[in-house]
Amino acid sequence: MQIRDIIWIDVFVDKILRKHHVKTDEVEEVLKSIPKIRFIEDGDIEGENMYTAMGRTKSGRYLVVFFILKKNGSALVVSARDMSRRERKLYEKK
Repeated sequence: MQIRDIIWIDVFVDKILRKHHVKTDEVEEVLKSIPKIRFIEDGDIEGENMYTAMGRTKSGRYLVVFFILKKNGSALVVSARDMSRRERKLYEKK
């Protein structure tokens, strides 16, 4: 799966930074690298589903990014946080 563009909505950006201390630059590093992407659930709009991307930032931080893949290939980021221990083990098995 290739992500063409990243869509940011201020409400989500504020929540990600305030609650999880994750910056937009870090999310973009994960999405623009070769993340491990997993389908989560069908979206409310046909063809626009929820996914997670697991990856590392350039500084070595392990993140999980939750996004909706839009029909045009853009990712609408809705959340991002540090991986749990379990998620990190799953990611490292890749």
